[in-house]
Amino acid sequence: MRVAISGDEGFIAHYLKEELGDECQILTPDILADEEMLPAILASCNAIVHLNGHSPDQSLERSDQEVLRLMRDEARVILKNVQSHQGIHLVLVGSLRVHPNPRREDEYYSSESPLSPRDITAEGQLWVEESALEHAMDTHPVSIIRTANVQGISPAENKGHGVVHHLCREAMFGFFNVPGTGEEVKDVIHVKDLASMIKSILDNPPPTRGAVAVGRGQGVRMSELAEIVSQATGASPQYNSQPGEEVWGIVDGWEMGQRIEHKPEVSIQDIIEEALSNQ
Repeated sequence: MRVAISGDEGFIAHYLKEELGDECQILTPDILADEEMLPAILASCNAIVHLNGHSPDQSLERSDQEVLRLMRDEARVILKNVQSHQGIHLVLVGSLRVHPNPRREDEYYSSESPLSPRDITAEGQLWVEESALEHAMDTHPVSIIRTANVQGISPAENKGHGVVHHLCREAMFGFFNVPGTGEEVKDVIHVKDLASMIKSILDNPPPTRGAVAVGRGQGVRMSELAEIVSQATGASPQYNSQPGEEVWGIVDGWEMGQRIEHKPEVSIQDIIEEALSNQ
């Protein structure tokens, strides 16, 4: 199976390429802009994974109106070429920000969760998803993955990604800001587990279309996470009564397990230890 990856943001794409091995092709902006090279590459591919949760220009804020245009323009190139190459499985990887936060702790993110994009970038993500689904069929299946907060280290920058890394980075100054009151619950997933889950979906495409929310399927209360970071660093947590723009809530582990063979292996403690060692 040969897989192309578009929307490379220097983080998830690296780990996905590591997971897939030599049968993987990164579609750079130059390749996407080349009307001859792109179709030639896709002619030998069975699938495209498009990282759809961020702007092609990562210097822009998520709320910048320009993001919507850039996401649409990039996606149009991908969608047009997918439709012209029979047998390509399109996998769109975005965030849970297309959903509102659950109202209760026993309400989980799933394929049935309501759609209400939280910002311009989430609007762009949803536009791409809906545009792809319009053309989904047995010869062109579409999988949509919406992921919880992704944790890990970007090899290029040696920089930690995700809320746990952010808290540990701030703790080096003797205190750290915790969004919310501490009672909120958050689901997180390590980037290596996410890469393995994407590989599982590539190995088992849906008949025509499918959507799944991914995470660890287990939440951690922010006060508990803050206490672990505090004990490890000696820093004091400072709680902000405003929840900010964080994604709260837990992914439906049962639905995730029905769709994806890979089970998350990196624990929250492993994620915290990695974040602390990276400071």
